[in-house]
Amino acid sequence: MKARLPLDFQRKSSLQRTSCRGRPTLAANRFDFLRLLFAAVVLVYHAWVLTAVAPQGMTERVLAQMAELSIQGFFVVSGALVFGSFERSRGLGDYAAKRVRRLYPAYAVIVLIPAIASGFVTGWSDIEAVGRYLAANLVFLNFLEPDLPGLFSGNPFSEVNGALWTLKIEVMFYMALPILAVILRPFGRAWWAPLLLIYVAGEAWRLLIPVYLDHPLAPQLARQLPGQRAYFASGMVLWKLWGMGKSKAVHFGVVGAGLMAASFVHPTLEPLRAAGLVGMITFVVFAPGPAFRAARFGDISYGLYITHFPIIQVFIMAGIFAAIPFAGFLAVVIFAVLAASYLLWHLVEKPALRRDSHYRVAEEAG
Repeated sequence: MKARLPLDFQRKSSLQRTSCRGRPTLAANRFDFLRLLFAAVVLVYHAWVLTAVAPQGMTERVLAQMAELSIQGFFVVSGALVFGSFERSRGLGDYAAKRVRRLYPAYAVIVLIPAIASGFVTGWSDIEAVGRYLAANLVFLNFLEPDLPGLFSGNPFSEVNGALWTLKIEVMFYMALPILAVILRPFGRAWWAPLLLIYVAGEAWRLLIPVYLDHPLAPQLARQLPGQRAYFASGMVLWKLWGMGKSKAVHFGVVGAGLMAASFVHPTLEPLRAAGLVGMITFVVFAPGPAFRAARFGDISYGLYITHFPIIQVFIMAGIFAAIPFAGFLAVVIFAVLAASYLLWHLVEKPALRRDSHYRVAEEAG
């Protein structure tokens, strides 16, 4: 995930193509639609897995692959838009403030609500466990304390919110980005060279850590930020080639589809996937056609991503899945998640943003 990554800019009109500093804006593209689509795919996957409809079956494997691609897509989009946000910022403090405003208020709410619910369910009899959960999760270390007493112990999976692991990776990228930007500057027109090195190093980490590190946590380590750098770096390339992407969207799409297909042919070609994904995203974002202004009623993609997991768990715990077929259960979940995301946007996310935030502007432009 996540992710949802703002690009703040001086508002002029919804059709503006460049900012007053001559750099591209988010106008006339489909990033909001893509984020919403990626979050929806992850929701469907988690609904299938958490209900244990058909564990390890073909449907689960297909949904797992689609969810993985969606998360990788989030990272590509993050690389592009957060890099753009950094370049538009007035300084490091301005950049950090935008990131905190966009990410943390809603995240904190989603961590606090289950903790409070756990306290009431158990009568605050295990306050120490609730404290450990809060201490770990409020600093994005969900993997250290994923469970809460009194919640979901009878479900097939007991985790409170297994979708939050990507937020840690997002935050690590936010922190590393200013350093990466400094590294790029001396290269001038050869900016692609360090990004290519980052891409290769990231793929090497992801592929080689499980081979050379004999430890049960090796697979987990392989998919942390170093192993996801190729996707963020690919997104940064998209930002650098923004104008070319808009004018040659079809070319990007054709090349991206070819690289993506090749990445599934043989494991040795899997490192091509990030490059393929950024090509396909460029096509979807900039190709001619309807704008799909997904944020016209509020940007709910982040809320959808961080609320769906615990909502699914609550409905399973309440016995709703046991009472109705999966299709009906999924419909109920989607309705509840959309409602929760809408409320989270209007009550928490939107008030925390500056008035010139892209997401506020996109909603008002409708």
